[in-house]
Amino acid sequence: MEALLKAVVAGAALHSPLATLVQNDGTEVVLEPPANKGWVLYTVQSGDTLIGIAGRYRVDPKAIMYSSGLEGIKLKPGQQLRIPLTAGRSDREPRVPPGVEPYTVRSRDTLKGIAARFGVSELELITANPWIPSLDRLTEGAVLHIPTGQKGLLVRLSKGQTLLDLSGRFGVSLLKLAKVNGIDNPAEVAEGDLILIPGILARTTYDNLLAKREAERQARLEAERKAREEAARLAEQRRREEAARREAEAKRQARLAAQRQAQAQTQARRQAAQPATVRRSNFVSEGGYTYPVKSYVITTYFGRRGAYQRYHTGVDFAAPHGTPIYAARSGQVQVAGWSTWGYGYHVVIDHGGGVDTLYGHMSRFVVSAGEWVERGQLIGYVGSTGWSTGPHLHFEVRVGGSPRNPLAYLP
Repeated sequence: MEALLKAVVAGAALHSPLATLVQNDGTEVVLEPPANKGWVLYTVQSGDTLIGIAGRYRVDPKAIMYSSGLEGIKLKPGQQLRIPLTAGRSDREPRVPPGVEPYTVRSRDTLKGIAARFGVSELELITANPWIPSLDRLTEGAVLHIPTGQKGLLVRLSKGQTLLDLSGRFGVSLLKLAKVNGIDNPAEVAEGDLILIPGILARTTYDNLLAKREAERQARLEAERKAREEAARLAEQRRREEAARREAEAKRQARLAAQRQAQAQTQARRQAAQPATVRRSNFVSEGGYTYPVKSYVITTYFGRRGAYQRYHTGVDFAAPHGTPIYAARSGQVQVAGWSTWGYGYHVVIDHGGGVDTLYGHMSRFVVSAGEWVERGQLIGYVGSTGWSTGPHLHFEVRVGGSPRNPLAYLP
């Protein structure tokens, strides 16, 4: 009896039907088929995936994980799985027509690539797998059926459906349907079996998938177009913001320039209001200097001016255009020509000992470089050349190249 119980338990666990059992005394006992519950023990093969095995046995992958004690979906060849069976399940694997091979989808597989690999068209591949939802997206681990022989529509028998039902539905004789599918007895087919309907192509399904592909392509193009338009809009917005920033900066600089100009004009008016010193050219200082013009108005003094103006390195003597300019002290003409530093026509006289004088903004000069001049000798005429706002003489005294206040040297 112990042997009998072991046999029954083993049969139920492996889901193998038991017919008879002979006991030790030779008595034959007839056993009922075991309940359609338990597990199928399955050894994992190379290339197997949990999703593929679950699809093959039509069970939830989580049920296999729970029954087999798996913590993840990764499988190793040789690993034993317990696939739970439920009531009403057939004791055999679903029938597959001859000439139809299963193929497990791998990473980066495409429908077009698989069709080319097996020498079939996309239409024929779709006809053998009419449940595929997309021409461009395949699920890794899913099982496809490859029609390597007779081409046709592959359908799965539903509960209660027979070959005779398929024969009437698709207009194919029962004999031809049985022959193509290698079925000797039409009554042997069962729910879940795959049946090949020869001469039928799933063109409508294929056309629908093509239309879906085109719709998805158009959606991608539309999304790309909108992305380009958005990028262009943002670029234009940035360009306008930058232009507005530059315009605001230009206005700010213009305001600052106007303020500086107003301050300069105010200072010029203040300096012009100071009493004029006239006709002092007959006086000579202890250092031997005399005024370079005989009649003038001092408009700008030596030193710092407004907050935004350059340091003034000399004294400006305003006088009418053409007023004679005289050497303030005897010496040798060092420079007589045009200045690149804003002095316009100017003369520089070297007085020796590192001391020289500069006369700027002349209308013209009457001496030349290298010429010796005496104090009070005519060297040119008042003008407004170079960086000048009106006729005047810009007069400088330099000691060792550094500007000094001319009024400290004049009488």
